[in-house]
Amino acid sequence: MTGHPEIPLPGGDVTEGVVRVGDTVRRPTGPHSPLVHAVLQHLEAQGFDGAPRFLGIDEKGREVLTFLEGEVPGRPHPAWLTDPGRLASTARLLRRLDDAMVGFTPSPAMLAAVAPPELPGMPPAPDAPAELIGHMDITPENTVFRGGEAAGLIDFDLAKPATRLDEVTNLCLHWAPLAPQRDRSPALRRADAVVRIRLAADAYGLDDAGRAQFVPTAIRRAERSWHLMRERAETAGSGWRRMWEDGVGDQIRRRVAWLEAEGERITAELLG
Repeated sequence: MTGHPEIPLPGGDVTEGVVRVGDTVRRPTGPHSPLVHAVLQHLEAQGFDGAPRFLGIDEKGREVLTFLEGEVPGRPHPAWLTDPGRLASTARLLRRLDDAMVGFTPSPAMLAAVAPPELPGMPPAPDAPAELIGHMDITPENTVFRGGEAAGLIDFDLAKPATRLDEVTNLCLHWAPLAPQRDRSPALRRADAVVRIRLAADAYGLDDAGRAQFVPTAIRRAERSWHLMRERAETAGSGWRRMWEDGVGDQIRRRVAWLEAEGERITAELLG
């Protein structure tokens, strides 16, 4: 026993039972956990300071991680979420993370545990080969700030093979955001999402090939996520079902329509 009280922490949309105990965080494990633990150990070996350290498994079977001190923008989102400096620093931190992940080779079993199912009617994934194991859940709620700068990324539960473009697209999904005004957080409702996409791409250092493929990749990922979210709602239940019942499927379809409507402007801004 640690002697410290368990303080519940926000667990995001689907992860429940996350608590702080002293200077550690305890999280439930799942099929994804071996990959997550290997990723965190690799990042530690690389000297990357923007992710929690994996400390082992506690007496309740939960993973034990170091607690990253700082400011995390929870919901409702604070007004400073629109600050372009915060977005740029998040993109720079993501670039450092992805650079640190180059060369990491997970086992086939780890990859099989996080491989998405190919469902009837679901379009194929973009044909670009994976470049690294990406975080792929770069939400404001998973970003730790210190002094107004992004200093850490938490919650690696959705880590999977990805391209650098996938990572930037995921960042923009939440931070631009890639959504019509009706589906945005109030803090981002008046933001010019197209300008913020360019800002994120510039700060990350996305290459021209990735910029040219940003819109079709974002659309394809959204189309696939509609099928995957529905399947998870039906099979995993819990938070996945709650999000689906709250209308996330309709939001994804509106995202696709928004990307199609803004596509030419986004590409022109990225390649301008």
